[in-house]
Amino acid sequence: VQEQNDRFWYYVGVDVGTASVRAALVTREGQVKTTAEEMVTIWKPHSDHYVQSSTDIWAKCCSTVRVVQRNQVRGVGFDATCSLVVLDQNFQPVAVNQDGEAERNVVMWMDHRAAEQAARITSTGHRVLSRVGGVMSPEMQPPKLLWLKENLRATCWRDAAHFLDLPDFLSWKATASLARSLCTVVCKWTYCPTEKWDTSFWTAIGLEDLLENDHSKIGSVTCCPGSPVGEGLTQEAAAELGLDTGTAVGASLIDAHAGGLGVIGADVRGFSLPCEDQPITSRMAMICGTSSCHMAISQGPLFVPGVWGPYLSGMVPELWLNEGGQSATGRLIDHVVKGHVAYPQLQEQAVKGGEHIYSYLNRHLSFMAKDLGAPLELLASSLHVWPDFHGNRSPLADPTLRGAVVGLPLSQTLDDLALLYLATVQALALGTQHILEAMTQAGHNITTLFLCGGLSKNPLYVQIHANATGLPLVLPAQTEAVLVGAAVLGACASHDYSSILVRAVLSLSFYRKKYSVFLRLHVHQREYMALMND
Repeated sequence: VQEQNDRFWYYVGVDVGTASVRAALVTREGQVKTTAEEMVTIWKPHSDHYVQSSTDIWAKCCSTVRVVQRNQVRGVGFDATCSLVVLDQNFQPVAVNQDGEAERNVVMWMDHRAAEQAARITSTGHRVLSRVGGVMSPEMQPPKLLWLKENLRATCWRDAAHFLDLPDFLSWKATASLARSLCTVVCKWTYCPTEKWDTSFWTAIGLEDLLENDHSKIGSVTCCPGSPVGEGLTQEAAAELGLDTGTAVGASLIDAHAGGLGVIGADVRGFSLPCEDQPITSRMAMICGTSSCHMAISQGPLFVPGVWGPYLSGMVPELWLNEGGQSATGRLIDHVVKGHVAYPQLQEQAVKGGEHIYSYLNRHLSFMAKDLGAPLELLASSLHVWPDFHGNRSPLADPTLRGAVVGLPLSQTLDDLALLYLATVQALALGTQHILEAMTQAGHNITTLFLCGGLSKNPLYVQIHANATGLPLVLPAQTEAVLVGAAVLGACASHDYSSILVRAVLSLSFYRKKYSVFLRLHVHQREYMALMND
């Protein structure tokens, strides 16, 4: 009877992405039964400022979970973007902009207002920088905190009593526990599991006041991802979510790391992949959405210039994580396509054919290749895109870089739009190859890429990455890998599984195709991009 009941145990995964909150009900076998999604509000009060409301985000978490919940939910896991949440001593929101609207209390991950503060932190040359590729990014929390102190001292800084990464805010809201996940504090706050907070660093950058009261404002208690937080759901949170009081809550993950967890431990026996019968360290997880993250783990610390990490227990307990990334991928493709003068024509044609705009563009490119009698990959051979429109996260680690397009004609037809789209995707794939090369030179041995996220559902994006890297690409049969990764946290917190890696096994399919003709174009574009970089 117990075994029959176990078959109907469920776990809820909640994913707070850049623009929406999603929740999923997941079975013991890792199958997604049902999902729900709601959009969240983003404000852009100034250039490079992006803010959200933690109240709005939590309300959307509750409403989506209520849609998917049912009896016998054993655990809940949250993941979210690595955005900064500010609360006062009564745990009420504190405004993070001059407009003073308290509800707008989240500095988003992609907010680059603190670029100057990040550069100053980098100039200190402090030893903690060796764990972030040698360069402090404005997407991390220390420069954002420094910006708040220097620009909103009399308001935000004066009133703030708690600074939390958004994933930790969610677990606090669910359990009333202020314990921080090692994923957040190690990856975005310079915390080290073995050395704790480095007081000399915070003093050197002018944030010594965060050391007061045993670091109470930034966290004095940490735990591994997936470990139980507090006593589970509080009575208030349980009522809001529609779940039982005391339901286990797992220590959270950053959203990209949840995606990495959802795919990197997959059982792929029988596909004759090079990573078969090899340690998990031969794999890289690529989480491809608004931005992209490139996750690789190792048994020991590997220091990669321009790549974040090594982070101990940043994604998988007791293993070291390196995290490369591109600050704008899906967002860049949207920006390029929707900003083109032929975009209304594209919309009209896509609607007429009942297709998504990118499905239409992919098909349009195939027709163009057939008409010209040329491989699709060579269509944009005279058009070159430098894709760092929002700076370069890895491996150049330069947030001041900006994008460029070379080879534009006077014409602005739908064909021109399709070629610009293709060249942009190719540029992003070459950026991935650049990150792979940096990791390989530092000691990683990556043989297989595991993809998830919205862009992994675009066949052209997947194919071009296979072409550019020359590696097999694995796609999950369970396409909502980020939500599954979040649910894994709840499953581990419930003690139904002994560890994250035991739980993080999915059935997957894989995709691979290479074109030797494109490899010649690959070299041509790489030489050009290297010249631009110089």
